[in-house]
Amino acid sequence: MTASIEMPRVQECVVASCAYNHTNDCHAFAITIGSADHAHCHTFVEMPVRGGTETLVAQVGACQRADCVHNSNLECHAPTIRVGPDNDRADCMTYRSR
Repeated sequence: MTASIEMPRVQECVVASCAYNHTNDCHAFAITIGSADHAHCHTFVEMPVRGGTETLVAQVGACQRADCVHNSNLECHAPTIRVGPDNDRADCMTYRSR
């Protein structure tokens, strides 16, 4: 038996150089957030072609930032997230330390 949960949507991504970004919307199926030092979007990829599926809006598939207030068992429970430039080219701007 499998369980299904509603994953948070990427409400906005202002990292225009990402291949999954189409007019501030992320069209990857799901993204992964987190690294040891900050809330980096690991799905970010800079390429000359656009990827993803136009009819999809990305969801947060996994979050490795266990110290985030929205994280429970490495799953994001924020209603939505925003991605933008911070410590890196693409970071989760919704991240908040506990």
